[in-house]
Amino acid sequence: MNILLFGKTGQVGWELQRALAPLGNVVALDVHSTEYCGDFSKPQDVAETVRRLRPDFVVNAAAHTAVDKAESERDFAQLLNATSVEAIAREVGAIGGWLVHYSTDYVFPGTGEKPWSETDEPAPLNVYGETKLAGERAVQQHCPQHLIFRTSWVYAGKGNNFAKTMLKLAKDREELSIIADQYGAPTGAELLADCTAHAIRTALNKPDVAGLYHLVASGTTTWHAFAELVFDEARKAGLPLALKKANPIATEAYPTPAKRPNNSRLNTEKFQREFDLLLPPWEQGVKRMLAEMFTATFN
Repeated sequence: MNILLFGKTGQVGWELQRALAPLGNVVALDVHSTEYCGDFSKPQDVAETVRRLRPDFVVNAAAHTAVDKAESERDFAQLLNATSVEAIAREVGAIGGWLVHYSTDYVFPGTGEKPWSETDEPAPLNVYGETKLAGERAVQQHCPQHLIFRTSWVYAGKGNNFAKTMLKLAKDREELSIIADQYGAPTGAELLADCTAHAIRTALNKPDVAGLYHLVASGTTTWHAFAELVFDEARKAGLPLALKKANPIATEAYPTPAKRPNNSRLNTEKFQREFDLLLPPWEQGVKRMLAEMFTATFN
């Protein structure tokens, strides 16, 4: 099997390089690749990459993910999240291949408390959500054999993430204020990559699994509770923290250019049923990542 991966150096793309390797020949690209174009600011060139390689599966982990910056650069976000995605979807559809694409809970308005299902009507709050929804629809329209995975609160041990930011602040500050009225499930890039590899294997034998799915770790938390777990694990590991108090605050107390959803819960029953997988509690992945971070710190 030949697999083309876009966005190889992002959080999810990095883990996908590992998870996809046992499935076949993987060509992994990013914006800096030279032999083939992986630059999503050039829609026709990335489409040409698909035409030249004619892969069985294209896995797209490339995106404009700077949520606040997207508010002031709508055209660029649209180019990366929708225009280039459509160009790729047309080519993959034309060669009869599969396209795996990642989307976001930001396609929803973020209201209420019920986990969003795949059948709920999207209504994005911000430009990022609007452009990601446009990308989803392009995939659905132009590539019949597709797997779209909506996820949320993605983190990875590689690069920056919420846990690392909280630890850095907690080492120097005695008091922090952290949002406590946004709800979701922190989801590891490692989990997304492993679930993607399993889904690809399943699709080969059961092509009727094509469609849209919600894919996050199980359980629900807030940014404040997430941070408290990080601080607790750090103290157990013997890391010195100056922090004495973490104050829960409302979203309105921390205004940002892009509106954030209060409800990022996603219902994953369809994914777990169709792919016969059990999605682990969010705490499990976070604690594992923290243990690796702390080991690296002390060694």
